[in-house]
Amino acid sequence: MNMKYIHIILALPLLLFCCPGNGFAAANEVYIIQMSGPISPPAADFLKKGITKASEESVSCIIIELDTPGGLAESMREIVMAIFASKVPVVIYVAPSGARAASAGVMITMAADIAAMTPGTNIGAAHPVGAGGKEISGAMSEKVINDMVAYARSIAKKRGRNTDWVEKAVRKSVSVTETEALKANVIDIVAKDIDDLIRQINGRKIQDKGVLKLENVKKTLLKEDLRTKILKTISNPNIAYILMMIGLAGLYFELSHPGAVFPGVVGGISIVLAFFAFQTIPVNYAGFLLIVLALIFFIMEMKIASYGLLSIAGITSLLLGSIMLFENSGAGMRLSWEVLISTLVLISGFFVVVSGLVFKSHLSKPRTGARGLIGEIGVVREALMPEGKVFVHGELWKATSKDPIQTGARVRVVKIVNLVLEVEPVERSI
Repeated sequence: MNMKYIHIILALPLLLFCCPGNGFAAANEVYIIQMSGPISPPAADFLKKGITKASEESVSCIIIELDTPGGLAESMREIVMAIFASKVPVVIYVAPSGARAASAGVMITMAADIAAMTPGTNIGAAHPVGAGGKEISGAMSEKVINDMVAYARSIAKKRGRNTDWVEKAVRKSVSVTETEALKANVIDIVAKDIDDLIRQINGRKIQDKGVLKLENVKKTLLKEDLRTKILKTISNPNIAYILMMIGLAGLYFELSHPGAVFPGVVGGISIVLAFFAFQTIPVNYAGFLLIVLALIFFIMEMKIASYGLLSIAGITSLLLGSIMLFENSGAGMRLSWEVLISTLVLISGFFVVVSGLVFKSHLSKPRTGARGLIGEIGVVREALMPEGKVFVHGELWKATSKDPIQTGARVRVVKIVNLVLEVEPVERSI
């Protein structure tokens, strides 16, 4: 055989491997990720891992079922960057019915290679919010909104979608249904379920990623691992706040009653989990310091007779700190007023009750030991001349008196020195 043809035959497999075909995937498989809840760092990490895995496995595409009220801008940007960097087509599917893609969810949906929604869903309301969900005011408002508008328009332009609509969604919090979104070129498809979605995107050409071939495709659901579930749970501001309050209450109880052990253990674990959650949530540390200051006030209440002033200062500090704690969090990542008020009432009540019991114990008369005998009434069993014996508290004690006291007289204990009682006649104090 001619050497020329031998070289061509040997090079043919390499050429077939290197040259892209009409279809995108080497594996006839679709990965599906279900993402519901706020866009948080754990959620972003999970989605990025799923997209990376899909790229490494060269599956046909990855479908992300999205239902979110929004979340942190930084987490949203990480997800958008991962979608743009994906080697496989990324399909964002707002589902199930009743779901929404609000705030940060708008940018994620617009960034997808294919954007789809199911009937009964909506998308929009991407206006940035600031402290505690309040409107950003002043010059900062203009800067933040203009930055977000530019970012949103660049995403929409890259994917060939309606740039004017996304600007309205940011500036005016415009929100539309799936039908309106399809007409306005905000999304590409309205599909009633995953199977309908796959049927509609089959054969669709994706820019720079070939043509999707999804006949008899295998569907694989990527589930969250235990670590992701735990991180998503404790990164909820409401859970993180409750953990911190439990931790402070446990440590406070341990400090006020050393040796109880259990409250200290629970408090320590809760504090560690709360601090871990704070790494994934924008926390205002002025608010955190106010909460710590409240704990110091409550501890001082046990040591200083402030007649409730330190408790009032502690409750005030706890309230202000709680309000400020998550003030920079985005939509879906804020502390709810119901959780704040109920937790604040319970924790403040706990601190006040414990402080009151400690203060009362300091004021109350000792009932055991040598000090517990002071003020007790006894009967002289052996005349005090000036020494003798008295029967007090069920026991016979050696006693002394400044004046002689006859047997049978009632006396009151005024002092105890080296297990010898100093007494006086009861009649003298009348």
